[in-house]
Amino acid sequence: MNYIGEHLLPGQLGHFFALLSLVASLLATIAYFKSNKANLPDDKKSWLRMARYAFLVETISVLTVFLLLYIIISNHYHEYYYAWDHSSRSLQPEYLLASFWEGQEGSFMLWSFWHCVLGWFFIWREKKWEAPVMTVVSFAQFCLATMLLGIYVFGTKIGSNPFILFRDQMPDMPLFSNPDYLSFPRIKEGNDLNSLLQNYWMVIHPPVLFLGFASTIIPFGFAYAGLMNKDHTWTTASISWTSFSAAILGTGIMMGAAWAYESLSFGGYWAWDPVENASLVPWLILVAGLHMNLIYKSTGYSLKSTYVFYILSFCFVLYSTFLTRSGILGDTSVHAFTGADMNVQLLSFLFVFLIPAFVLFFIRRKDIPTIYKEESTYSREFWMFIGSLVLFLSAIVISAKTSTPVFNKIFGTNIAPPEDAKFAHNQVQIFIAIIIGVLTAVTQYFKYKDTPKSYFFKKLMWPTIISLVISLSISIFGNIDYTSKGVGFLAAIHVGIFAATYAVIANAIYIWVGVKGKLRFAGASVAHVGFALFLFGVLISSSKQEVLSQNTTGINVFEKTKNEDPAENITLFKGIKTDMGKYDITYTRDTSNGFDRKKYFELKLEPKDGSEEFYLYPDVLKNNKGQMGFAPNPDKKHYLTNDIFAYITTWSGLSEKPDTAQFVPRQVKAGDTTFYSNGMIVLNKIVVNPPDFKRTTEPGETPVMLDITVISKEGRKYTVQPGFAINAASTSFRNLPDSVIAQSLIIKFDKITDDKNGIFQIGIKETQNLNDLMTLKVYKFPFIVLVWIGIVVMVVGFLMSMAQRMNKNKLSAI
Repeated sequence: MNYIGEHLLPGQLGHFFALLSLVASLLATIAYFKSNKANLPDDKKSWLRMARYAFLVETISVLTVFLLLYIIISNHYHEYYYAWDHSSRSLQPEYLLASFWEGQEGSFMLWSFWHCVLGWFFIWREKKWEAPVMTVVSFAQFCLATMLLGIYVFGTKIGSNPFILFRDQMPDMPLFSNPDYLSFPRIKEGNDLNSLLQNYWMVIHPPVLFLGFASTIIPFGFAYAGLMNKDHTWTTASISWTSFSAAILGTGIMMGAAWAYESLSFGGYWAWDPVENASLVPWLILVAGLHMNLIYKSTGYSLKSTYVFYILSFCFVLYSTFLTRSGILGDTSVHAFTGADMNVQLLSFLFVFLIPAFVLFFIRRKDIPTIYKEESTYSREFWMFIGSLVLFLSAIVISAKTSTPVFNKIFGTNIAPPEDAKFAHNQVQIFIAIIIGVLTAVTQYFKYKDTPKSYFFKKLMWPTIISLVISLSISIFGNIDYTSKGVGFLAAIHVGIFAATYAVIANAIYIWVGVKGKLRFAGASVAHVGFALFLFGVLISSSKQEVLSQNTTGINVFEKTKNEDPAENITLFKGIKTDMGKYDITYTRDTSNGFDRKKYFELKLEPKDGSEEFYLYPDVLKNNKGQMGFAPNPDKKHYLTNDIFAYITTWSGLSEKPDTAQFVPRQVKAGDTTFYSNGMIVLNKIVVNPPDFKRTTEPGETPVMLDITVISKEGRKYTVQPGFAINAASTSFRNLPDSVIAQSLIIKFDKITDDKNGIFQIGIKETQNLNDLMTLKVYKFPFIVLVWIGIVVMVVGFLMSMAQRMNKNKLSAI
């Protein structure tokens, strides 16, 4: 059958270059391996030349495949299933790249692209180690190329072809009996990009994260080179590469945290989601390996540990790939990939690196230099070793908790995840953070090999005193009273605040005293300051996090669930100013944006402390994949000391017309009846300080309530409790209207007009816009800016260390 409108050439070329990259990467692997093993210089050069040509062909193939798939997506060639499934014609142009890596195939291509870029930088800089390290890189490229094959071998699917045609992907669909199937609206428009990914962070976060993932192969390659060649001098060159990898991977992880803060309704930047955990674990092990490497370079200790940690850091990247792409986390993570029948291949990808590496390590273990002299407990290397082990322990605990679905799958168990996943991790990791915080404060004051006790305590005395004074002041006067998880956890938070303060002060003083203010030599201290600021920001923003949206209206539009409590979600009606504790809030209007297809809500917040009012604009976007309903995107008001963070939990809006209805005043007294368009309103009584008042009042306030019955023409009765709260101390009051949604009716208690005769004024408003309501969650995050500043400073510290090591290596080569 001749199909109309299909563009077959890009797919045919794409599949050809995918196969060419497979062959070229295998050839490069063999040639680099032979070059590394060759004894004669001419043979070594000959194989090396062939390997470089093969790697060049591989690079060209990967870039071409990348470009062809982007052409297919950006031109909306929906005859290709990948383009149809991950994009649409209505998608904003900047999100076409996000469409590229929404699917597994595109993300594997991104990973392969970064291997090519890193490979050429490595070839340019590291001539001595090119052959063995590039053997590993090229073999990883071969494994990634198999992920794009999409063929069956003995009934087992090898890879997933991103260039497969829609009609070949689903050949049984009756639609494809029509040669003009591309004209059908459902096919022509496309399946769209997941609404959770339609955020600018998803354009920049995945490339940075995958560069971090890809870069961990360089330390692994150095470890392979040392074991294969019995040459352990690689530890000098590896430090700068590992510093780069730690900086980039850490940046990618925290870009994901920023995405969660900007786009997901986690209510924050980190939720211990399994996919978050899977990216964090390799970084922790990599940083531990970097510190072991530094120990070896300075003292000769810990070389075996350096090998183990560098091997494990890359292997845990591969394990994370299995967790996030096998579909095994589909029920426990909001952004895991679904399975694509590649579980065996993903596990093979892991074991083909893990098993040979540790077999080679076991064989060569006796050839690895080892110092058997016991280290002094007053040496820098001893405490760096302890810190690295603590980081490794943290990684193992996180990985074990995250791997519960894998454990259940293998052993047939049914271990349920913890009900409070955040606290399950926090109650362990806070002690890890305390230990690391203290160690980053004191370790640099030790000297390598041994340190005189008097010198150590003299240097550390003032940083300790200053830190104690500052942290105690914060604990005493900072109103940190996070008791929901018990007194023990609160105590741990206070100890953590001391550890973070200690790390900032001690490292700042060390920069001044230890390296005489020469910042170019202070990369490690700068990184430690960044980590400490990050830790301090996490502790303060989490322990003092405040829910501002306490439901003062008493109107609950959804049932309490594990994730959301209606008592912490305020209900707002369009145009009605509503009391929200420290703020008056008004849902002023909403509008639909045809460009990004979002519905934006304008919220006016008026602080009661007299500070300037401001507006928030949270939005919702219709979910098109994964779940029904709408995906909420939060909005924030940034201050120097806090963020006000809000997102919509539920909403329903039928009318786009402005609300012009006004409150009509009526004079009534107990027992009187007044009317509205669909019935009558009966004032039963007035109650001062009622025991069952459904509003939330603040300390010092006395509620006054009208007990009213609304009776519709159909005979339905509704109880209404409008009132106000009087604060005698400040001589102020807050109006608390009530509503009958089914009758589109709002009633408020205006004032007492004749106290002697018991006559009151009420306001009655009938509005068709009463159906325009939402429930809103609003948080206050104190000092969250320290989280982001800390990350930036830590990454800068890693990069400073990398530059310092590169300069040292350059000078030593002269």
